[in-house]
Amino acid sequence: MDVSLQHPNSDTHTIAFYNTENLFDHLNDPLIMDTDFLEIANKKWSKERYEIKIYKTGKVISKIGFEELQHPPTIIGLAEVENDKVLTDLIESEHLKPHNYGFVHYNSPDERGIDVAMLYDKTRFRLDASETITLNVANELGVRDYTRDILKVSGYLNDQKIHVLVNHWPSRHQESDATGQKRMYAAQRVIDLMNDIQAEDADAKIIVMGDFNDNPKNDSIQFLKQQQSLFNPMETLLSFKRGSANHNNKWILFDQILVTRNLLEPQPNGLQYIKADIFDDDFLTQLNGKNKGQPFRTYVGKKYKGGYSDHFPVYIQVKETSR
Repeated sequence: MDVSLQHPNSDTHTIAFYNTENLFDHLNDPLIMDTDFLEIANKKWSKERYEIKIYKTGKVISKIGFEELQHPPTIIGLAEVENDKVLTDLIESEHLKPHNYGFVHYNSPDERGIDVAMLYDKTRFRLDASETITLNVANELGVRDYTRDILKVSGYLNDQKIHVLVNHWPSRHQESDATGQKRMYAAQRVIDLMNDIQAEDADAKIIVMGDFNDNPKNDSIQFLKQQQSLFNPMETLLSFKRGSANHNNKWILFDQILVTRNLLEPQPNGLQYIKADIFDDDFLTQLNGKNKGQPFRTYVGKKYKGGYSDHFPVYIQVKETSR
């Protein structure tokens, strides 16, 4: 297929990450703790609410980077998705079906069944290989804490091979940073994984994305960045009035995309980083009240709000350079 006939700006790609806020179906899975998202639960999740969530999530994804490039993202990493069914429903939803998306997903050991996944435009990205990497972390009592795996996906943006690592690192416990060592361990696992990739290809182009449950200046992200000499364009995006999520009226930027530095300089027949941003268009925000401007959430506690997510997506754009 001649991609240039399908898309304007066919040599430029949006690569995004989006924490979808509990993208669960409405069916009971006895293998995971999904009871909060059944009709019998206090949240009163239902087939109708699920279909609204799928529709709205598809709408958001279709618009990330669209203003600049006039086409949806080529690659989207996702967090908090339950299973293959929700991903199938998502890529078949109204806003995404015309764009021929595929997905990569593995069930993780997370007790709630919230996994990471990756969507990709099959006309622009050719899947080569994928695998999942388990994080063996323990709680304060030394008992294993079952958390999300790291998803590794390798493939080709037209002719350029890239590796994408999708993460959702262990959560914080309210204001405490007692879980910080878990995220430092996760950072080390990413470093080890990158070392393995680079042992086979010293000039490998690697994109590390996810909800890291840490801000750009926190220890785990700084450790990852420094050990692998990564570029983190998200460092300049966090401010007192802007982030990807808001906690207790304070902006945070746990959602980030980092890249190897070989994506920064133009190379013959290569890929070059152009820009990064938070996708926080008005339709994704609370339009009034004390939380005006914050993400328009699906739930606040057990109260259904009918919004999109408690996180905004983040994205970068890269351009194919000529020979």
